[in-house]
Amino acid sequence: VFFFFLKGITMRNQRVVLLVEIVIFAALGFLLVLIGFGMPQGGSVTFVLVPIILIAFRRGIVAGVVTGFLIGLLQVVTGRFYPAPLSFEIVIMQVGIDYFIAFMVAGLAGLLRPAYIKAYQHQNKMKMTIAVVLGALIASFLRYLAHVLSGILFFGEFAEGQNVIVYSLVYNSTYMIPVFLFAAFICSILFVKAPRLLLPKS
Repeated sequence: VFFFFLKGITMRNQRVVLLVEIVIFAALGFLLVLIGFGMPQGGSVTFVLVPIILIAFRRGIVAGVVTGFLIGLLQVVTGRFYPAPLSFEIVIMQVGIDYFIAFMVAGLAGLLRPAYIKAYQHQNKMKMTIAVVLGALIASFLRYLAHVLSGILFFGEFAEGQNVIVYSLVYNSTYMIPVFLFAAFICSILFVKAPRLLLPKS
């Protein structure tokens, strides 16, 4: 009985630590949003994907998705979002895509967590770096697709006669490509130089 009691306490403590880490990474992500370079029709070049990728590699996909959700929520509740010039009901859908789905799907970078851990165990820095870059690519590309979809559905008037799909693809790439490059570069350095930061004690 005492063994199960101690095990229960340990599991609860682990959950508390996990929740605290998620909140810390979400707060860091929100702070990084504040120091980005904003685009005229929404979107910005920031390091916001870095903490999402970090927690996704450290704790897994669910932690990454929850962190992305919290970052989006913080942006919305503090008024740091760009609404489409449409009705309130439509704006709700647009905000849901641009500030919740877009950051939540970035947590899927955690798909590369097993590959990274395996490479770390074999001390293969090249494979570690590849796993990190691919994780950053997944996070960036899925976020990019969410913004492209939002652009097609809600920001067509900014295309000014151009094909709205092409316009959204090009416009959103202008800031998402730098976002990916920054995230891949920073995470690669952190993950390879300080891998213990991403491998919590069990």
